[in-house]
Amino acid sequence: MRAIVLDGDDRYRITELDTPAPGPGEVALRVAYAGVQWGDTMVKDGLFPVPRPFVPGFEASGHIVAVGPGVDENRVGEAVTALTAGGAHAEVVVVPAVLALAVGELPLRTAAAFGWSTPTAYDLVHTVARVRAGDRVLIHGAAGAVGGQAAQFARLAGAGRIVGVAGSAGRAAYAAGSGFDEVLLRGDLPAGLGDERFDVVLDPVGGPTRLAGLRALAPHGRLVAYGALGGHAPVLADTDALLGDGGSLMTYNGALLSRTHPERLADSARRALGLLAEGRISVDVTAEYDPAELGLAVRRLREGATHGKSVLRVAGGFDTPPGPAGA
Repeated sequence: MRAIVLDGDDRYRITELDTPAPGPGEVALRVAYAGVQWGDTMVKDGLFPVPRPFVPGFEASGHIVAVGPGVDENRVGEAVTALTAGGAHAEVVVVPAVLALAVGELPLRTAAAFGWSTPTAYDLVHTVARVRAGDRVLIHGAAGAVGGQAAQFARLAGAGRIVGVAGSAGRAAYAAGSGFDEVLLRGDLPAGLGDERFDVVLDPVGGPTRLAGLRALAPHGRLVAYGALGGHAPVLADTDALLGDGGSLMTYNGALLSRTHPERLADSARRALGLLAEGRISVDVTAEYDPAELGLAVRRLREGATHGKSVLRVAGGFDTPPGPAGA
């Protein structure tokens, strides 16, 4: 099979590899589309160490072509979206059967964009923060795939006011179409919030943004940390102050959940898929790339030039001469 490999020299290359076979509890998926997400930038930048050469890609859609021991053989031919630990930027990827979710008539391009971002947004709103009717919600990273979908889920949960935060005017303008009541620029914080307090703050940024989020919590407010886009500087929280206001600082790690309790992640993903199939939420695919353009896709994501979700067209996309797939 053809695959994109990230080598030790930090370059992507298209190469031929042996087609993987599923083991116990696994399925092999012929990939139609693969998502491009923040984990790809972390691997490329060495922030998420993996042995190299490494086939990147953490989310895919396509059809199951083989099953391993313990998996229902009737799943062969099923159209699925799959969450992986890597390997999705290839013609075939092996994934845990529990994290290969049937998508029915959902277009495979949309199913790949569903990826990790949609179940993450669902869990942030429903499982961790437990947004309630009337809650005031502050969402950082509003122009990203998770932020935009978190706003949609919060609205469905009955949130009374949803404020987004974006890193630039262009990203703020894009985020305004995702259902936010207001979108602020990160550079205008914390002054831009004035005296407003929030019942829920969703923060993938960290650092000073996290400290400002803690200060912006209303009584019994909940801040959920689920990333550190702004760097990994320690954030010290005053637990006595949180206790006095009934506040909570919580975290969410979907990658860890996929290893420790994959059935919980799968349950959330199926619920989110149902809402997507019903048209109650949407996934915005704003860019599509061929395999030879993966380097460009990752670079644009890292630089903040990407809004919403990007996908890699795998089926048919490798039909170019093998060679570098971008720096």
